[in-house]
Amino acid sequence: MHVLVVHNRYASAQPSGENKVVDQEVALLRAAGHRVEVFERRSDDIAARSLLGKAAVPLLVPWNPAVRAELAARLRTERPDVVHVHNVFPLLSPAVLAACADADVPAVATLHNYTQVCPPGTLQRDGRPCTECVGSAAPLPAVRHGCYRNSRLATVPLAVSLSVNRRRWWSGVERFFCISVAQRDVLVRAGMPAERLAVKPNFVPDPGTCRTGAGEHLLYLGRLAEAKGVRLLMAAWDELAADGGVGVPLVIAGAGPLEREVTAWAAGRDDVRYVGLYDPAQCREAVARAVAVVAPSTWLEAFGLVVVEAMAAGVPVVAAGHGAFVELVEDGVTGLLHQPGEPASLASCIRRIAAEPARNREMGQAARRRYEQGFSPAVGLERLVEEYRTAIAGRSVLARGGDTRASRGDGDSR
Repeated sequence: MHVLVVHNRYASAQPSGENKVVDQEVALLRAAGHRVEVFERRSDDIAARSLLGKAAVPLLVPWNPAVRAELAARLRTERPDVVHVHNVFPLLSPAVLAACADADVPAVATLHNYTQVCPPGTLQRDGRPCTECVGSAAPLPAVRHGCYRNSRLATVPLAVSLSVNRRRWWSGVERFFCISVAQRDVLVRAGMPAERLAVKPNFVPDPGTCRTGAGEHLLYLGRLAEAKGVRLLMAAWDELAADGGVGVPLVIAGAGPLEREVTAWAAGRDDVRYVGLYDPAQCREAVARAVAVVAPSTWLEAFGLVVVEAMAAGVPVVAAGHGAFVELVEDGVTGLLHQPGEPASLASCIRRIAAEPARNREMGQAARRRYEQGFSPAVGLERLVEEYRTAIAGRSVLARGGDTRASRGDGDSR
C-alpha cells in the first residue's frame, strides 16, 4: 500500500504525543513493507520567519492556499492509495483536504483531540470540563472566553477555521479515526457523521523490558500544563507528605508552561525530583522502574499514551476517572482511578498503590496482558491497514457510482 502522511509537527521543545504517534505509525507501516511518505510542516520553523511572516501565520490557520497547490501537485505525481491526515495546525490548514479532492485521492484523519468541535481541542476551560461550543456552528464562546492560550485574539483563527471548514472536514474525509470510544461518543453527540467515525486506538511499541521489582518511584511523565493535572498532583503530593509520605519519591519528567512553578515546588525536597525533559530511552527506563505512573489529567483525555506505555512495561497506573482513561484502566485490576480534580482522591489512590506491593505486582501483570491484547504493534498494524482498505473501498464505490465527495462542492474557488 502507498500512504502519504500529512502532519504539522508540534514544537520540539515540549513533549508531543501526536508527534510520537505519527512517527511510530510511519515506522510500523514501513517495517511491514508499505510505502510511506510524509508531507509535513514544522512549528519550529515559525521562529525563523521574518516579523511579517510570523504575523501572517494566524491568517494561514483557516486556509493555506500554497499548501493546497503544493500537496495537490504531489498527489497527482505520486498517486498514493490514501492520504492520512494528522495535525494541520497552524501551517497546513484544512486546505490539505481540498488538495486531496483536487487529486481525487481518499483521505482519512486521526482525531488526536477535540479540535473538530472545540477550538483549542481540550473541552476544558478554567480547569474544568466545558462543552459550550459542542454542536455549535459558530464557536463564539471560545472567542469570548479566550480559550486558546487565554487570548481572544489567538482563539479567533481557530474558531474561524472550525466554523468555515466544518463541512469540508465532514464531507472530505472518508474515515475519521477516533482514538477512544469516549472521544467518539462526544463527536457523535456534536453532530459528526457517525458512520465515518471509527475507533482505532493508538498502539505503543513494546519497550523490550518490563518492571522486575517493586519499583523505585512514582512517575509523572508528560507536559507540564494545567490540563494534565500537574497542579492537582502537587496538591495531592503535599497532602501525602504532610501525612508521612509513601516511602518512595515522586519523579516529574517533562516540560511546559508550568515548568517554573514545578521547579520551585520541587526545590530542596527529598521526596520530589524534577528531572526536566527525558529522551525516549530515559522515558522507557523511568517507566520500567516506577511503582506506578500517575496520569491525573483534568481534561477529558482522548486517549492517554503514557498510560499504555506504562501498561506495556507491566506498570500499573493511577489515572483520572474520566475520558478515555476509564477504557484504558480497569479500576482495581490494571490500576486505580481517582475522582477527577480531587486532590484527596488522588492522594488516596497513590497511597494505596504504593502500600500494597503484592497487589501492585498483580495489577502490573494484568496491565501488561491488557497491552498485549489491545495496544501492541501487531494489533495496531492490523487495525490501521483495515481502516485504510475500508476508506479506499468506500471511495471506489462512490467513483463507480459517478459521485465522489470531491465533485459535491468541495473544489471551491479560493
